[in-house]
Amino acid sequence: MKHLLKLLDMTGEEIIEVLNLADQLKYETKHGIEHHHLKGKCLGMIFEKSSTRTRVSFEVGINQLGGYAVVLGAEGSQIGRGEPVQDTARVLSRYVDGIMIRTFEQKEVEDLAKFGSVPVINGLTDFCHPCQVLADLMTVREFKGSLDGLKLCFIGDGNNMMNSLVVGGLKVGMTVSVACPEGYRPPQEILDFAGQYDCFELTDDPMQAAKGADVVITDVWTSMGQEEERQKREAAFAGYCVDEKLMAQAKPDAMVQHCLPAHRGEEITEEIFEAHAQYIFEEAENRLHAQKAVMVLTMGQAE
Repeated sequence: MKHLLKLLDMTGEEIIEVLNLADQLKYETKHGIEHHHLKGKCLGMIFEKSSTRTRVSFEVGINQLGGYAVVLGAEGSQIGRGEPVQDTARVLSRYVDGIMIRTFEQKEVEDLAKFGSVPVINGLTDFCHPCQVLADLMTVREFKGSLDGLKLCFIGDGNNMMNSLVVGGLKVGMTVSVACPEGYRPPQEILDFAGQYDCFELTDDPMQAAKGADVVITDVWTSMGQEEERQKREAAFAGYCVDEKLMAQAKPDAMVQHCLPAHRGEEITEEIFEAHAQYIFEEAENRLHAQKAVMVLTMGQAE
């Protein structure tokens, strides 16, 4: 595994390999077993979008693996002042052992990998959020025992989360159903990929999407950089809230996930959020373990 740029680049077997290692690393962490697979190695972290979970989980993770992190914000580096990404990639490759970037355009991540000589990990772009979805899949398997044959439902915007959930879910053998309003559908690249599977459904009816679901996932309606669209989006997504009525369509033992931060009362009710908090916060913790697995598989090898 050279890079993690998007789940479209991975096979289902490679995704499962990450999840298996993540489970192992989580077990070792819980039992105080050190795993310094990346001893002395440095992760360069570039943040052009603000972060809480990504920043903390990657920094703690590289430390637990025996390495350390150098953090670069857009405001404190040349990349934020217009230095070409190909130059940044070639310079940082001479200093660090791997690069994690959280940014806007997917092309920036791809170019870092193209021009650099060290592993590149996508911490989030407007196109996809592979690290989050690896943690999501890890959490579903943790509570459900398996992924194959489960129905995953996503309610909300055709954004980076939906894109990666569609790809990741289908590649590991899940049925995937997504509901979003007209005008907020996933990009054609994702629809073309999903069109190869008989177990994919795209609808504008949240109740239809949620029927028989084993896991229901949602995200904010207005992501970073879309603040000026807030009122328009609130109107478009009216009726797309994960509430008791919607959950009644899913299986009785269905679990709910949310990548956080959550806007209670918009995409999810307070009651549903709190009823499924154990899953949501385990999902948040699993960012740490899934990303450690990604770092080991890209920047080094497990012992």
